[in-house]
Amino acid sequence: MSQYTEITCSLACNKLKRSMPYSWDLNIYRGCEHGCKYCYALYSHDYLNSSDYYNDIYVKTNIVEKLEEQLSSNTWKREIVNIGGVTDSYQPAEEKYKLMPEILKLMIKYKTPCIISTKSDLVLRDYDLISELSRITYVNIACTITCMNEDLRRKIEPNGVESLKRFNVLKEFSKTNALTGLHFMPIIPYLTDNEENIDALYFHAKESNVGYVLPGVLYLRGKTRTVFFDFIRNEFPEKYPLLKALYKTGGAGKEYKDNLYKMVNSIKAKYNLSGSYSKLIKEKLSQDYSQTSLFD
Repeated sequence: MSQYTEITCSLACNKLKRSMPYSWDLNIYRGCEHGCKYCYALYSHDYLNSSDYYNDIYVKTNIVEKLEEQLSSNTWKREIVNIGGVTDSYQPAEEKYKLMPEILKLMIKYKTPCIISTKSDLVLRDYDLISELSRITYVNIACTITCMNEDLRRKIEPNGVESLKRFNVLKEFSKTNALTGLHFMPIIPYLTDNEENIDALYFHAKESNVGYVLPGVLYLRGKTRTVFFDFIRNEFPEKYPLLKALYKTGGAGKEYKDNLYKMVNSIKAKYNLSGSYSKLIKEKLSQDYSQTSLFD
């Protein structure tokens, strides 16, 4: 059972050093209750002297106040903020703390564009606020969905909602002015990389009217590598030697990835879906919003 610890933060948004389609990252929580066996952020709990990333959840209780300090500053340029880049802003803790509605109200007040990615349908609770924001500035609603086999999904992502519920989230938000996307990542070799699964994901993406599908192969390093291989050894022992051979380093081998993306691209073309959102961000910003609405 999760334990919530309330903490304070000095900043709400952190500037990203690497080149991305967005400039800032905002995370309400530290730790994530979804329990995904491939989570790349497990290392982040080292700084909190905690080893239980999935159950030891830290809540930044002053994040709304700190966010307004940043957004109201004369130096704020209304660059895109990625909400939940490390931990899901709509994980179960959000049902209790209800911080996202207040954050969205500030985004509306200060006309700040954002990306929200989640594995929860709790985001539908804030539908009206997100819809309003999408009429003012750029909003991207993305759901990470890895497979359509629910028995497999429950093992990989034990506390995420069902894949069909996530697709329903995307379908509902496609009715707003927000850009919607499927983050098909990570693709897990020998588990979720078969043609049947990939075709089903793209089929449901098309049915949900998403703007793009962003695929990405599993990458393993640090604590994530240890946790993932322990999981495979226990749940899929027959896959263990295959995956160990494939992941001699952090990434899968070139031959594997070339063959995989050849299949993915064929299915992408079948459903006529974009495989990138960087171009779509620029197009949507230029088509839907004037410089006045964004920056004045």
